[in-house]
Amino acid sequence: MDASRTDLTRLGRIRAFTRDLWTLALPYFRSEDRRWAWSLLAVVVAINLFLVYMQVQFNLWNGRFYNALQHKDWPTFIHELWVFSGLAVVYIAASLVAFYTDQWLQVRWRRWLTGRVVDSWLAGRAYYRIEMAHSVDNPDQRIADDVRLFVSYTMSLSIGLVSAVATLFTFLFLLWETSGPLVLPLFGTEVSIPGYMVWVALLYAVAGTWLTHVIGRPLINLGFQRQRLEANFRFDLMRLRENAEPIALYQGEARENAGLRARFGEVIDIWWAYIRARTRLALFTTGYNQIAIIFPYVAASPRYFSGAFELGQLMQIADQFSQVQGSLSYFVSAYTDIAEWGAVINRLKGFDGAITHARALQTITRAPHAEPDLTARGLSLNLPDGQALLADVNLDLKPGERTLITGASGSGKSTLFRALAGLWPWGRGKVGLPEGVRVLFLPQKTYLPIGPLREAVMYPAHATAADDDAIAAALRAVDLAPLADKLDEPAHWAQRLSPGEQQRLAVARALLYRPDWLFLDEATASLDEPHEAQLYRLLHEKLPDTTIISIGHRPSLRQWHDRLLTLAPGRDGQRVLAEART
Repeated sequence: MDASRTDLTRLGRIRAFTRDLWTLALPYFRSEDRRWAWSLLAVVVAINLFLVYMQVQFNLWNGRFYNALQHKDWPTFIHELWVFSGLAVVYIAASLVAFYTDQWLQVRWRRWLTGRVVDSWLAGRAYYRIEMAHSVDNPDQRIADDVRLFVSYTMSLSIGLVSAVATLFTFLFLLWETSGPLVLPLFGTEVSIPGYMVWVALLYAVAGTWLTHVIGRPLINLGFQRQRLEANFRFDLMRLRENAEPIALYQGEARENAGLRARFGEVIDIWWAYIRARTRLALFTTGYNQIAIIFPYVAASPRYFSGAFELGQLMQIADQFSQVQGSLSYFVSAYTDIAEWGAVINRLKGFDGAITHARALQTITRAPHAEPDLTARGLSLNLPDGQALLADVNLDLKPGERTLITGASGSGKSTLFRALAGLWPWGRGKVGLPEGVRVLFLPQKTYLPIGPLREAVMYPAHATAADDDAIAAALRAVDLAPLADKLDEPAHWAQRLSPGEQQRLAVARALLYRPDWLFLDEATASLDEPHEAQLYRLLHEKLPDTTIISIGHRPSLRQWHDRLLTLAPGRDGQRVLAEART
C-alpha cells in the first residue's frame, strides 16, 4: 500500500512538473514571435541531428582507421587522416552554427518572457499587492535570474534530450549489428544472445540512472532553498545601500553587520548541505563514467580475442557502446541541471501564482462614472490578515471642494487613501471617480527615479511633457531654485535631496501636471508649518480649480480646507468617518 501510494505521489509530481513546464514554455511558441521561435528551434534541432549523423561518420571512420593501423596499411592511414580532417572541419562549423542559433533563440525567448512576466507583475498593481501581502519573496530575483535560467535550462536539456534519443536509436542499431551474438555455455548447451552489447549497455544505464535519482533527489529542494536564501541576502545588501544615511545616523553598523552575517550564515549552511549532496552525486557519477570508459572493452573482449572481429571493429563497438550508454544515461549526466531546472520552474510558477492571486484580489471596485462627485459606497477596509479596519462608509467628495481627512496615527488614513487610489483590495465596497478627470496622488514618501532631474520632476509623465522654463519656474515656486539649473544632471535624487526637499519637489510635479483631483497623503509632513502653509497657499493660487483631498493630522492643515472628516473609533475596533465643517 505504501509503495503504491509513493508511486502515485511520484507520478503526480511528474505530471505537475510537465504541466508547469508547458505552462511556462508554450506561450512563447504561440506568441507574436512564434515564426522566429519555431524557425530557430527547427534549425537548432536539425543541426543537432546532423551532429548525430556526424558522430556516425566518425564511428565508421574509427573502424577503417584502426584496421589500417592493425594492418600497417600506410596509404589507407594517410587517406583516413585527410577524411578525418574534412569531417572535423564540417563538425566544427556545424557546432558553431548550432551554438549561435541556440543562443539567438535564447535571447529572443528571454526578452519575450521577461517582458511578459514584467507586464503581468505590473498589471493590476500586482507588484504592490504582493509586497503588501508578503505572498512571495524576491520578485526581482525571479524576474532577472529565474527567467534566464529557465530559458537556458529548457533549451539545453530539451535539445540534449532530442540528441540523446536520436543518438540512442542510431547507435543502438549499429551496436546490435557490430557486436553480434555472444554464445554462452549454460547447463550443457550453448545459449546465443544476439546484439549482447546492447543488453549490457541497457543494464548498465538503467542501474546508473536509478542510483543517480536515489542519491541526487535531495538536490531539487536544496536548489530551491539555495536560490531563495541567496536572493534574501542580496536584498538585505540592497536595503542597506538604500538606507545608508539613517543607518549611519543611528550608528547601526554593528546591528546591520550582525544581521548580514546571520543572513549569510543561512546561505553558507544551505551551500554546505548542497555541496554534500553534490559531492555524493559526483562521487557516484564520476565512478560511473570512469567505469564506462573501460567497460565496453571488457565486455567485448571475449569475441575480440576469439578472432570474431578486428581492432577496428573493437574500437567501433567501444564508441557505439559509449554513445548508447551515454544516451541511456542522459539523466545521470544531466541530473544536477535537471534538479536546478525543477527549482527554477517551481519558483517561476510560485511567482506566477502569486501574481494571479494578487490581481484577483478585487473585492473593492474602483471605476469611472458619469457623476461629477468622487463617491464611496459601502466601503469597508481590512488588513491583509483579515482584521477589520474601517466600517461601512458612504462618502461624497464634490469637485472644487477641499477636504481634510484626519485621525490618530494608525487609524487607517493612509489605507483609505490607498483604497481611493485603487491600490487597496482588502475589503469590500465601491469607489466611483468622475470620468475623464486628471488625478494625481502624492504619497508621504516621494518616488524619485534615478536619472536626470527633469525626469524626476516630471514623473510619471515623460520628461518632455513640459519645457525647461516651466520646470524651472515650478522648482523656484517651491523654494528649490538651486535645482533649476540642474535639469540635465543625472543622480540618485532620493539620496541627494532631504525628505522635505523631496516633498517640495512632489508639489512642483502637481503644479506642472495640473490635475483636476489632487490627493495628498501626509505629503507635507516633513516640512515645518510655515513651509507647509506656503505650499498649500501655492496650490490654492496656482491650482484654483483643483479638488484637493488631504490626509494628515496637523491642526494647522484645517485652515486650507473646507471640510473635515475624522477617522474615529467605532464598534469592534473599527473606525468610522465623522464629519465637521472647518
